[in-house]
Amino acid sequence: MFGECHGHIIMDGRNYKQAVAIHKDGVKEGDIRRKLALYQKAGVTFLRDGGDALGVSEYTKRIAPEYGIDYRTPIYAIHKNGHYGGIVGLGFDTMKEYRHLVETVRQKKGDFIKVMFSGIMDFASDGGVTGTPLDRAEIREMIHIAHEEGFAVMAHVNGARTVQDAIEAGVDSIEHGNFMDEECLQALAESTAVWVPTIVTVHNLYGCGRFDDGVIERLRNLQASKIREAFAENAIVALGSDAGAYLVPHGQGIWDEYHVFQRILQNTADLDSRLKRAEEEIQARFQRTSD
Repeated sequence: MFGECHGHIIMDGRNYKQAVAIHKDGVKEGDIRRKLALYQKAGVTFLRDGGDALGVSEYTKRIAPEYGIDYRTPIYAIHKNGHYGGIVGLGFDTMKEYRHLVETVRQKKGDFIKVMFSGIMDFASDGGVTGTPLDRAEIREMIHIAHEEGFAVMAHVNGARTVQDAIEAGVDSIEHGNFMDEECLQALAESTAVWVPTIVTVHNLYGCGRFDDGVIERLRNLQASKIREAFAENAIVALGSDAGAYLVPHGQGIWDEYHVFQRILQNTADLDSRLKRAEEEIQARFQRTSD
């Protein structure tokens, strides 16, 4: 079985606001244990979380071994104030403040740094990203600071230019990575970055009635073409479902992701072995390397 390389234990796959509200007055252990039991039942023994601002993933790290799960967390994601990211973390205005947030992750024994470089896919169109991305200089400095402190960097990032900026700055993993162009995919293939597409966040929306199915279908086809290109270029691509996101259940999400990959790459004989090697890359990199 594959591990889950991108999940959010604080979310519930149905209603983000309600899921977060459960923990507003303190972490609720029962909610975490219920979700960990779903991973255990699904045979998932590795889970890399995206963090949160309420201490839920920090608490989960303590109890996950009871379920036979190797659980990695950044404690919280880090975003620049005024940009997308408050949904899963803490913000900064200056690089001094960013350094402090990185240092706090070290103090809390986080495994890696999660950063937010762009907005999310705009489901009202089939080629847009919400919000304004960070600029190249900010991206480079954030990755540099995290690496200086011995952390790997997990980057939420969409849009060809911003993804390429992150790759060229030495990011360790690209999360989502929607709307990459040919130049960006080539840069990915030539780098050591691992791409975690989280494609079921779109695939599972088809027919739900929340968005236009025509747009969802075009986005699904676009994602599929980019994944085929990435595999053809021998880029490193790993499975992560964004478990906890809307209509992506804990435990089941990674199976959904794998089955979509199978449909997209049905003629790839070594699919399983390549996905497993990519997961092993994440397991090796996304752990604290120095104190």
